[in-house]
Amino acid sequence: MGNDIETEGAEHIAKALHRNDSLRSLRMTGNKIGNKGGMFFAAMLQINTSLEELDLGDCDLGIQSLIAFATVLKQNKSIKSINLNRPLFYVSQEDTSIHIAQMLKVNNTLQEIHLSKYEMTDSGVERLCEALQENRTLRYLDLSCNKITRDGVKCLAELLKNNTTLEILDLTSNRMEDEGAMYLAEAIHLYNSSLKALAIVSNNITGQGLKTLAAATKQNKGLEYIYIWGNVLDEDACMAFSDLLYSGRLNASTTDVRPYTVDGRVYLAELFHGLKKHYYWSPTYGIADDPVCNSCLTLLNDDDKF
Repeated sequence: MGNDIETEGAEHIAKALHRNDSLRSLRMTGNKIGNKGGMFFAAMLQINTSLEELDLGDCDLGIQSLIAFATVLKQNKSIKSINLNRPLFYVSQEDTSIHIAQMLKVNNTLQEIHLSKYEMTDSGVERLCEALQENRTLRYLDLSCNKITRDGVKCLAELLKNNTTLEILDLTSNRMEDEGAMYLAEAIHLYNSSLKALAIVSNNITGQGLKTLAAATKQNKGLEYIYIWGNVLDEDACMAFSDLLYSGRLNASTTDVRPYTVDGRVYLAELFHGLKKHYYWSPTYGIADDPVCNSCLTLLNDDDKF
């Protein structure tokens, strides 16, 4: 992770994994292996049957290698977690999203997929949701830092009404706004009981949407973690989430805000809590591997994932 491994190094590592039957997790994050390097790893997954977790985020993967991974994962029975964050797209297109969706429709092993910084739009999300209606194994869907608006979130809300396995949904740094938040609130309030963590940080949601989400969270006892910082925290939003915290429905370790009062008005301060705040690095202060900063690991390890 974070070295200077490029295409040639990726080829050597991938070929070594053809014969390896003991390695369970590999993080190549930040190594610029490129499209060709990604192809070597996709070919490796056709042979290797022991690797369970593969992280290729920020590796400059291209369209061909992403399609290759989607194709291989239709048959692979060992990979439980894959990270394909921040590939390189020179034009905006949804081809890879369609291939990923087709894979998720038939894959019954994958539990966790990261598609952050994927240039995904609402049409790509719609295809994913159609496929996930038939998926019964995926627990963690990361769609952060994409181009998802209220229309894409509406599709995700419809998915949550029917999907009973998805436990963690990361929509950080999209643009759902109030209307998207209300779609999610309806699904959480009336239909879904399996979702445990929701990240909607920096989605341009105002007090109207956040107040509705807070009311839904109050009714849904299964939703344990919710992260909202970076939205428009007006008075309605501050009051709604301070009520959740003061009532005990949420506690400081399961959200990223903390209420405080100035001149009789309630405000929210940021807490450095989240799904994967310290996943790739350890702080020089505080508690190493603090679960409040990596709540996704706490949730996934509940079932001894790795």
